[in-house]
Amino acid sequence: MGSWFGWMLAGAYIGLIGADARGQTEVLREDYRHRLRGMWLAESIANWTGLRGEGRRTNPPFATDADWGSDLGRGPLIFVLDPDPWGADDDTDIEYVYAYLMRTTSPRLSAQDVTDGWIEHINRFIWVSNEQARELMEQGVRAPATGLPAANQYWPQIDAQLTTEVFGAVAPGMPGLALELADLPIRTTSGGHASHASQFHAVLYALAPLVDKTLAPNQQTLWLVQEARRWVPDSSKAADIVDFVTAEFLANPDKDNWEQTRDRIYERYHGDATQHGFKYRGWTESSVNFATSIMCFLYGQGDLRRTIQIGTLSGWDADNPTATMGGLLGLINGDAWVEAQFPEATLSDRYWISRTRDGMPDHLPADPDAEDTFTLLADRMLTTVDRALALGGARRHDRTGDWLVPPLPASDPLARNPRAREFARSHVHAVRAAGGSVTGASSVTSSPTSGGVGSPAYLANGFNTDFSGVDPLNDSLRRYYSTQNAGASPGDWQTLTITFDRDVLIGAVRFIEGDHFHDTVEGGWFEEAHVEVRVDGQWVQPGASPSEPLDPTSAFQTLDFTLDAPVLASGARIVGRVGGAQAFVTCAELDALTPPSEPPVPGFDVDRNSRVDIEDLYSWYSQPVDLSGDGVADAVDQSLVAAAVRWREVQDMTAPRRPSTP
Repeated sequence: MGSWFGWMLAGAYIGLIGADARGQTEVLREDYRHRLRGMWLAESIANWTGLRGEGRRTNPPFATDADWGSDLGRGPLIFVLDPDPWGADDDTDIEYVYAYLMRTTSPRLSAQDVTDGWIEHINRFIWVSNEQARELMEQGVRAPATGLPAANQYWPQIDAQLTTEVFGAVAPGMPGLALELADLPIRTTSGGHASHASQFHAVLYALAPLVDKTLAPNQQTLWLVQEARRWVPDSSKAADIVDFVTAEFLANPDKDNWEQTRDRIYERYHGDATQHGFKYRGWTESSVNFATSIMCFLYGQGDLRRTIQIGTLSGWDADNPTATMGGLLGLINGDAWVEAQFPEATLSDRYWISRTRDGMPDHLPADPDAEDTFTLLADRMLTTVDRALALGGARRHDRTGDWLVPPLPASDPLARNPRAREFARSHVHAVRAAGGSVTGASSVTSSPTSGGVGSPAYLANGFNTDFSGVDPLNDSLRRYYSTQNAGASPGDWQTLTITFDRDVLIGAVRFIEGDHFHDTVEGGWFEEAHVEVRVDGQWVQPGASPSEPLDPTSAFQTLDFTLDAPVLASGARIVGRVGGAQAFVTCAELDALTPPSEPPVPGFDVDRNSRVDIEDLYSWYSQPVDLSGDGVADAVDQSLVAAAVRWREVQDMTAPRRPSTP
């Protein structure tokens, strides 16, 4: 079908594009190499400078500009520019591991990739949610269940938002792709609004190449924050934080008085949190540190030194927001710009990953003090960018390796947020949001002593599948239901049920386990199980396939039983034989899901064959799709595909040809 007629057809629409192709952006390979190096360099400077403020001020009185140069207990507050090599720290080293895993496996990491990667490489210098996730992996729990609230009490902490920005960096210009790649790693250590904060940072990094450099730096930073905000649901505490800090910044006539906004952050999310409907969870929590990251970025107004200074002085877990936003400015502006901000120093290019991470390749075997350089790291990451953008449906230029990325969605970017799409499938949440009722029930009466609770209401409370981002004030609801001590024998049948006050269309039944026990107590799982649905008041067993086998050795499994055909029903239940010597099962969540919606078309790759060519234009004519994200499939979308197919065609026709081989 790649005929002359096809090329003429493509040309008929090229005139509709205009100079900027509705926001399509070229990502130049050599330029992006320097941006990636600038990201790692700036992030390291910000990390090691910010560490001197980490945990030094977690309550009033907080530090101010007047404290710059003083010593709060971890060394004088000055720019740290002399490490050679730069030591790995948790603000860069887990991202480094993820960069390695994406390069050696796939940019779209599997649960096994993440779990195996953590076990092999991440064993020291980890705290809070990261540490809890790693301990769970040691017990056989696989990512991303390690970030499930029922499994990890630290799910609202900062951890994911300082370890997953790299997924935005490998998806330049494509925030929807960044969220897909980051989804599982983010959920490995976080949930709810903490996941949204992490998503926000990944989106910021993906947006970096789209910044309009004709704007003043302060306008660039404001645009980035406002665009990234569109990708966070309005219901989330993270959205409230972005809106609050941005409004405070815009209303403040003195852009040097960042301390005023920091103090109001304290009032709203810490000191008077309960009065505002929130809960403060300690100085390493996501929320206050997410707020200070936005604050230092906006008040820094594109100035790297000022951004690092404000972040270091901000309080709470100061190094993490500082490193994130320092790295973002490096990615926006590149390595030469970063170096020019510190003319007083010669900045090292060397990186010492073995300081904190295990089993990583040594790229500098002749250097006893370092294993890598930011230059080499940026070079390697470019191959991951190539693979990631191909997955996202961008158009790669055969001769230069440059990329053409699709425009940002004109409306509703949440349709490209994988967690938002998944949350929309939950009938437990949808029915309650519509004013209806959902009831959990069990076939037995239990009194667990090893963990979990005996109230079957817990298996239907939706806590562990809530992606609204609303700040839960009762964290105890994260616990799982258990049938322990119900007088059962191994192999007995037990049933866990949810019912709705109305019929809903069920495409799958989701069963999320609680913990398993294998020592003095043995039990917590089904040996075998199937699902049933209630149709016209009668329980029937539809054809259904589980997403993976039941595994007694792996707790907190999420199993989706996908029905052969969707069914209109008013309830769902799982029926199974209980396992273990004490014969009981645990359940963190039971839900009924709508059939999955078709994910957005990956960029220009309309026919989904991992390349962009004239066949994509033919596919578009056969079945028009909305590529611009404006809600309709029209001539604009035709023109987007046509422009991608014929991108740089004239330049290629006039480019010097390589001499032929004799």
